[in-house]
This record gives sequence, structure tokens and C-alpha cells, in this order.
Amino acid sequence: MRTGTDYKAALRDGRRVWVMNDGAVEDVATHPATAAMVETYGAWYDRHFDPAWRDLLLADANTPVWAVDPRSAAELRKLGASFSATTFLNAGNVTHTPAYGALIALGLETAVRAYGKFPDQIEHAAAYRQALLASGRFLTFSSGQAPVGFRMRTDPAERSALRVVRETPEGLYLSGKVGMFTSPAYAEDVYIGANSACEHNGHRVTCIVPLNAPGVTILCRKISAHDKNPFLSPLSQRNDELDGQMWLDNVFVPRDRLFFLDANVDPIARWLFWHQLYCWVSKGDYALGLALALTDAMGLTQATPTVDLLLDMIVDTQTVRTCLTAAELDPSFTPEGFCYPNHTHIAVGSLAMLSARQRLTETLRILPGSSMIVAPSDTDLAAPTMGPGFEASFGGGGYTAAQRSALLQLAWDHVGSALDARESVYELHSNGGVPIWRARLRRSFSRYNELANAVLRDIAIPVPEVDLGAIPAAPVAPRRQVAPTR
Repeated sequence: MRTGTDYKAALRDGRRVWVMNDGAVEDVATHPATAAMVETYGAWYDRHFDPAWRDLLLADANTPVWAVDPRSAAELRKLGASFSATTFLNAGNVTHTPAYGALIALGLETAVRAYGKFPDQIEHAAAYRQALLASGRFLTFSSGQAPVGFRMRTDPAERSALRVVRETPEGLYLSGKVGMFTSPAYAEDVYIGANSACEHNGHRVTCIVPLNAPGVTILCRKISAHDKNPFLSPLSQRNDELDGQMWLDNVFVPRDRLFFLDANVDPIARWLFWHQLYCWVSKGDYALGLALALTDAMGLTQATPTVDLLLDMIVDTQTVRTCLTAAELDPSFTPEGFCYPNHTHIAVGSLAMLSARQRLTETLRILPGSSMIVAPSDTDLAAPTMGPGFEASFGGGGYTAAQRSALLQLAWDHVGSALDARESVYELHSNGGVPIWRARLRRSFSRYNELANAVLRDIAIPVPEVDLGAIPAAPVAPRRQVAPTR
């Protein structure tokens, strides 16, 4: 297991990074747009060496829990507990970590095994995963979707994100542009999925590409706007993953990093949606924690309307946690014996959180009232001419003005900042939102015939046996159809 220092050193690998509105980044470990997030990831690695975290993050003295092949509900529960604890630290904003990368690699290996047409690729996927687990290397994920400009091309044959430039005995050379994915500046490899629509000999090309490979350019969105003063931006100044794109210009991908799949195979959904739901519920739990703390700080513990708001928040977050628990205690298994969370429960939990997310945010915005808008900074409080006045305005009831203001600023950063806006926009986009999750639930629910035919047994006359297989078998509608307007 590498340390945070090892990780930071590995990022100085010659990668080409461009951050929108900031330009080229020579060193992501020191550049103002990326340095704080690098420190956050470094702390993630170092936490595995912290005695206070060992029982939660390690399976034994030297093995992280995310490096253990999950083969039982108990192992899923152990892994889920580590996700819950680590994602809460950043209020659910750091969604892609090396632990997430381990799930990507596990999903890829199971997908290649399920496809079964290329035994050597099964060996390559297994070998890559074992090397990843041993090193702690950081793998991130892109579905492979083409950027909007490609999708506007008049010739449908030219709309795919990637194309094969040429083939050699050693591998393929690829060119194109891959649409948005998360943490491109901070990872070391990216798995590009089947949505690239890149075909080769009748198979969909997926691949693992190092982010410092010759011909690769990493594009990152503009940073989430935040104040440089950490008193005002305690979350957003250190938890900005910088989603982006990757441009490939004649990039060589060797045979042991190429994985040909069916276009309809989803190689990672078994585990990644589970991890994503943990990030979502951590955001909800963090909002609930802030609401509870503010209830005390604002003197509202006896206010029935406020307590009712808290109860509503508890119902929302506990509903999703119950779905996570059910998914782990009622798991599914791959033919190889890998245990994965039951997707019916994950789909229900995801729909519940998508419905509750904005409600949780608005509740936290409402609860402290106007005080969250006008809370002073630490520099305001320290000003000799203004400090006493701020103390009179914000102190009292067992809190100093600094203590109450710090809590209010933390709440604002969680639900009123650009970081919150990014999360709101991206999470609804990144996995299809409510329509796609409803389709996933429709496909994963397995009791259509069982329940329908069970009630028919109470009818005294013979009735036809019900077969509702057409419901889960119906194809999922495309998320969005993009067509050139002229």
C-alpha cells in the first residue's frame, strides 16, 4: 500500500493537463487549481496507516478491505462500512478514489469473463486488477461518451468518440475525444467503456489508458468558485474533483490493455452504483448532521416545525441506508463467486435519494434562516472596530460568534456554494437520472411472475399463468437523442 507521499510523487509523470480558465498545469501537486485535491487524496492513502482507521480500512495487517475479493455478504458489509466512513469525511464530494478504481477493475474482469470470447483478455484483466490492488494505483472511469461536437456531425459513422487509426501485432492506435469523467487530473489510468462506440472486428473496443501516455491530453472543467479563506470554504477549497475530458491523438494501447466486449455489456454496474449511492447518502447524512448541529446552535431544539424538518431528513436518509443494507444482506453473485450488491435495492435507494436530494438541501438552507447569509468571516470577527459588534450579533447561548459563524459557513459551503451546484448538475447527468434508474429497476426486479401468479391461486376457477417477461426485457430508451439541427 502506497503512502500519500508516494501518490503525490507518482503524479509527476509528464501528464498534459489543461484546466478550463486556468490553462496548462505543469504540476498538479502544486498548482493552485489542483493542489488541495491532491492533498485530499494523499490523506486518503495515509489514512490506511492511521491506527484509528485500521479496523475500518484494513482486512488484515497489510491488506485494505477494497483489495479483498468480495465473496460474501459479510465482506460486502465490511467494504460498505469503509465507503460510508471515508465518503462522509468529504460530505460525499470525493466520489472517485483508488478504492473505487478497484471496483472498476473487478467489474471489468467479470465483464470480460462473461463475454468469454477472448481468453487472453481474461488473463490480462485479472493480471491488471491484481497489480492495481498490490500497488494502490489510481484507476478512474469514463463510459466513453463522445463530446457534443462529435455527436453533431452529419455523418453518423463519424460520431463515435474513438476510432482505430491502425493496428499492429502489439496493439491498437486510437484517436478521438472522450467525454466527461471524474478526477482525470488526479488518477493514473482511465478505463474507457463501451459507450465510445469504437468498433474493431465486430466487437466494441474498451481499454485502459495511462493518463500520461504519449498523445493524451487531459481537459478539466473550471474549478468550483470558492473563497480562498478556508473559514468560508471549508469543503469546496479541498474537495473539487475536476471532471473533464480526455483527448487522444494517435495513442498506442497495447494488447494487454485492450478488452473487446459486446456493446450492451455493462462492465462495472455491479459495484460502482453501490459506491455512488454511498457518496449520495453521505451527502445526505452530512446535511442532516449540519441540520442537527444548527438546531442546537440556533436554539431551535424546542421548535416543533424545526424538529419536524429534522424528522423528514432522517426519514429520507434512513430510507436510503436501509436500501444499502438490504443490497448487502441480500446480495447477488457472479459465476466466479464474486458477491455484489442486489441491484433492485440499489435502484430503489438511488431513486429515493434522487427524489430526496433537493429536499434535503432546501431544508438545510431553510433551517438557520437569514443567519447563514450574513454570517461573518474570521477576519471580520478579528477586526478591532467590528469584532465586538459581531460578537453581540452572533455570540451567546453557549456559542461564541466565531463558533456559530464557522458552523453557518460550513452549512453554506455544503448547500449554497458552487460545489453544491456542481454536484446537483452532475449527479443527475452522470448516470441518467430518474428515467434511467426506473429502467434499471424495471430490469432488475425479479418477482413479476412470482407475485402475479401467487395471487391467482386464490381464484377458484382456472386462469392462465401469467408471464410478464416482456416488462424487464424491454430495451432501455436512450438517455438523450442528439441530432444536428442544420
